[in-house]
Amino acid sequence: MAYDGTSSSPRSPLLGLPGAVAGDGIDAPVAAHYGSFTTEQRTLAAGEGFVDLSHRGVVRISGPDRLTWLHSLTSQHLLELAPGEPTATLVLSPQGHVEHALYGTDDGEAFTAHVEPGRAPALVEWLQRMIFMSRVEVADATAELAVAWRPAKVTDAPYSGYDLVPRAELEAYAAAAGPACGLWAFEALRIARGEARWGLDTDERTIPNEAGWVGPAVHLDKGCYRGQETVARVHTLGRPPRRLTLLHLDGSDPALPPLGAEIRVSSAGPESRVVGTLGTTSRHHELGPVGLALLKRNVPVDAELEIAGPQGPIPAIQEVVVDPEVGLHVRPRLG
Repeated sequence: MAYDGTSSSPRSPLLGLPGAVAGDGIDAPVAAHYGSFTTEQRTLAAGEGFVDLSHRGVVRISGPDRLTWLHSLTSQHLLELAPGEPTATLVLSPQGHVEHALYGTDDGEAFTAHVEPGRAPALVEWLQRMIFMSRVEVADATAELAVAWRPAKVTDAPYSGYDLVPRAELEAYAAAAGPACGLWAFEALRIARGEARWGLDTDERTIPNEAGWVGPAVHLDKGCYRGQETVARVHTLGRPPRRLTLLHLDGSDPALPPLGAEIRVSSAGPESRVVGTLGTTSRHHELGPVGLALLKRNVPVDAELEIAGPQGPIPAIQEVVVDPEVGLHVRPRLG
């Protein structure tokens, strides 16, 4: 499930703050924690502090046609997007698989979005090929702008709370917005919300219906866009082949299972088939070890699971994020 996105992700100057410990993999350019990720979770849950996400890519789309152009290309309804209103939108393949996930706002002159680390160049390249006659300009703004998250700025809108900070002013921002909280704390809260992270909790086969993106990032009442047929068909007539699930892991194992670990139904015996793949995991300050996974739709929601861990199978129970019957409520009557 994972991808290599570290090559173009800038190292954060905030790794120089007291106690900072760098993250792993694509998150290595920012701090995983500053001494106590449990305390940092509680700080964020109380609506205080900030999280350095400056390794994320930033893309700026400007020009008078930017919103109508993006509206025609991506999954979200953007024609009436108000300045400052946070939104998310997806770029899908012709078959409906998620190729890019963008989170951003428009300021009246440009739509500025942030994406997973290292993904801005590929997104910019694709968008530039789609311009044709539209009056838009697309630029990679990662070197100019850094991403941060502040719980004090979270609203009822999905994916709110993000700031875009001039990269040269990141240290001044940290001094004003502190205390600094690490990515591990942010990830634990995100996982507990059941919010998928593209490329880690999803794979190249993921469609929006599987990951809980219909609604927050996919508008069902808009004109045609690439991949719409798959989204509409699954929503209207069928069930997603897989479903995003929040897993509560047995806490007796000191190590969390790795990204991409196989998941099986625990009661099915040693020859049981793989029913899903583990995405991101973390240790939540109240819930204990949690993770996200894409499970086959027909796995019973009350089935106890086992995840392949470093020291052997780790038991887990499910909490539904995406309903396995999603879409059935609009199934037309036949005959």
